[in-house]
Amino acid sequence: MKEQKWIREGLITELRPNGSMFRVRLDNENPILGFASGKVQRNFIRILPVNRIKIVVSSYDSTKGHIICIFKSKDSNN
Repeated sequence: MKEQKWIREGLITELRPNGSMFRVRLDNENPILGFASGKVQRNFIRILPVNRIKIVVSSYDSTKGHIICIFKSKDSNN
């Protein structure tokens, strides 16, 4: 049986020192640890603390997830 995964949206609140880990506050106010997925790392997508993101959270370990999509913030100059 395949593991069930949930797709959630949240906000990056903190950048971790190694560059690929982030503290994320989900829309339901739960803080989790997010990792940049392979596609995000491969395409050199910059993740900033003001970005809203879409994250895949495993039902097995709901304290960690993979960031799969970054929404541009409205106040960004890019």
